[in-house]
Amino acid sequence: MSPAIPILLALALGLIGWLAARGRAWALRKQVRAAGKDLHSLPNYHGWYVALWILVPALLFAVVWAATSPGLVLAHVLADPAAAKLPAFGFERDAILSEARALASGSTDAVFNQSARALVEPFREGMQRYALIGTLVTVLLGLSGGIFAFLRLRPDFTARTRVERAVMAGLLLASLAAIFTTAGIVGSLVFETFRFFQFVSPLDFLLGTHWGPDSMAAPTHGVENSYGALPLFWGTAFIGAIIAMLVAIPLGLMSAIFLTQYATPTVRRWMKPLLEILAGVPTVVYGYFAALTVAPLIRDLGHAIGVTSASSESVLAAGVVMGIMIIPFVSSMADDSIAAVPQAMRDGSLAMGATKSETIRRVLLPAALPGIVAGIMLAVSRAIGETMIVVMAAGATARITANPFESMTTVTYQIVAMLTGEGSFDHPATLSAFALGMVLFLVTLTLNFIALSVVKRFREAYD
Repeated sequence: MSPAIPILLALALGLIGWLAARGRAWALRKQVRAAGKDLHSLPNYHGWYVALWILVPALLFAVVWAATSPGLVLAHVLADPAAAKLPAFGFERDAILSEARALASGSTDAVFNQSARALVEPFREGMQRYALIGTLVTVLLGLSGGIFAFLRLRPDFTARTRVERAVMAGLLLASLAAIFTTAGIVGSLVFETFRFFQFVSPLDFLLGTHWGPDSMAAPTHGVENSYGALPLFWGTAFIGAIIAMLVAIPLGLMSAIFLTQYATPTVRRWMKPLLEILAGVPTVVYGYFAALTVAPLIRDLGHAIGVTSASSESVLAAGVVMGIMIIPFVSSMADDSIAAVPQAMRDGSLAMGATKSETIRRVLLPAALPGIVAGIMLAVSRAIGETMIVVMAAGATARITANPFESMTTVTYQIVAMLTGEGSFDHPATLSAFALGMVLFLVTLTLNFIALSVVKRFREAYD
């Protein structure tokens, strides 16, 4: 039996309860209107009240049961005498159980290990038993809630108030989900970073100039010399905050000025969506473009101007393509900020004899400065957190250099490298990814605070 059946049953019961309660409310409405009165709430609210009493407990149980029933099924199988021949622990044991489960559920018809066939029937029995239990409990909970709510319906029942409170509670939970998620992310980063700093000194990590972690080496306390992250911080800043911004800020700001001040309505109607398409292109596509097209051109350019160290994986290639990717972030925010400046300020400047370019430089841009700065900070945060472009175009060499034609690695690249290997989560090489993530999180948080402070400092209100 599919795990989705209890959820579908709960939805079906909710629909039935909604229709029944709505019909009951219409009948009550006819009765009370004959006496010159009316219901406190519309019939739809009565229907939703009963439906919520059916759906909420039934769906909660169905979701929890879908998550816990596989463990109950596994316990049932392990208690069967046929499981006595299984290996005690290890990959082979998990593989046999996985094959038996797949065969019992019908997702496969063949097994690699014949030992799994003896466990197929226990798995099938466990699945059927716990699926039946989950279905029955879901139906009972739905019926119990529906009967309880249905019996409370009467002409003066405040169904609307109760439904609106339930909706408000749902909205509150939805808003708290983001807060709890952020708190969970921060908590996990802080905990794992603290574990990493038990092996490596924070000063050696933040100020060290040699990055060469070895996940196969013994996790001793004398590994500080291999975890100097300063080259990673420099590479991230050089690519995302310097080169990418040198591309994105001028192009984004000039495109916003053109679209708001010079372009005709027809040109703006076509160009603005085309420009914003850049924000929807997958980053892996930008990575391929950087690695296969831009990087060879930059390498050949470096050789042509006499840079012998020019590489096919370079900081300049990754930075240029990353700058192109984040142009919409700068352009859209600047566009909206410039367009929000009152027309009276433009007209007043032009009436005083200023040219159009002088009006843009001395009136529009200063007035739109908070939005422009916010867009730039958003673009910087997006750039320093980019992964695919630097993985495919920037290289993996940790070095501190100002030569944009050489390869260089970043924080995000090393996070990927440290977490995709086979290293243990108790090893400093793996834990270093969390420390790098914590630094990246703090940097982006700082940039957001800077953007907010600039907006508050220079924000102007117009009538």
